Amino acid sequence: MNRRNFSKLAAISSLVGLAPSKIFSSVKSETGLKISLAQWSLNKAIKAGELSGLDFAKKSRSFGIEAIEYVSGLYTTHSNLLEKMSMKKLSKELIKRSNDYGIDNVLIMIDGQGSLASSNNTERLEAIDNHKKWIDFASELGCETLRLNLSGEKNLDRWTDNSVKSLSTLSKYSKNINVVVENHGGLSSNGKYLANVMSKVNLDNCGTLPDFGNFCLDGSPKRCNKWYDIYQGVEELMPFAHAVSAKSYDFDYSGNETKIDYSKMIEIVKTAGYKGYIGIEYEGSRLSEDEGIIATKKLLEKLI
Repeated sequence: MNRRNFSKLAAISSLVGLAPSKIFSSVKSETGLKISLAQWSLNKAIKAGELSGLDFAKKSRSFGIEAIEYVSGLYTTHSNLLEKMSMKKLSKELIKRSNDYGIDNVLIMIDGQGSLASSNNTERLEAIDNHKKWIDFASELGCETLRLNLSGEKNLDRWTDNSVKSLSTLSKYSKNINVVVENHGGLSSNGKYLANVMSKVNLDNCGTLPDFGNFCLDGSPKRCNKWYDIYQGVEELMPFAHAVSAKSYDFDYSGNETKIDYSKMIEIVKTAGYKGYIGIEYEGSRLSEDEGIIATKKLLEKLI
């Protein structure tokens, strides 16, 4: 048993009062779809200073979730953690804390590091270099996947060509880490267009992170002028998926998501033959972040 598994068993056994041997059998037999927690679900608490980004693993354990997805902006733009410590020191501290609570670091979402689809070659190459630093960081953390964005160009042909070039470079650099693109606004939120980019890159460690809700083609999710069909989009992106983001906003009295048909979404995920993590990403306002995470977790557990 490696250190991570031992730490996980110790953390679980201390919380639920079970013998490690009984817990180990359930952890070992876990297959298929698994639940992780996207750090963005806690962005309000982190931005308000109510929760330190260093305590993400501890917080995830409080929900009984054993895998986490980091968000780079919550250590840069929305906190001063990277001003206080180097990326090397930050990764060591996050590894220590995830080990302490038996949590797996599975993914990191990268934002604000430049426009990888830009037609300005100098700008695009600078963005590639910026992302390489985060690939190294993800490797140190033990993450198997890094999510990035494709922005910087509105012309479809140029966006496609530039995206293929940047993704090919980063995927070859990352080697053992999956480089994935989320439908995250603009041309990337068109499932057909993004799937075409993946087909052209054609590398095993380059793929997608289908998000159930981020299919706004024009504007922001809260003020969107034009939507792509969310079910069609997820279906088009699933053949290339290395991760899935379960976006949620609100729930009815039966525990069903009110804006997204989760039963339909999970069926699309299952039909695609996907076996991996589905990350909880609660973005609602009526329920608290904790309540939204718990509600999303209960619904996913029911369906998967």
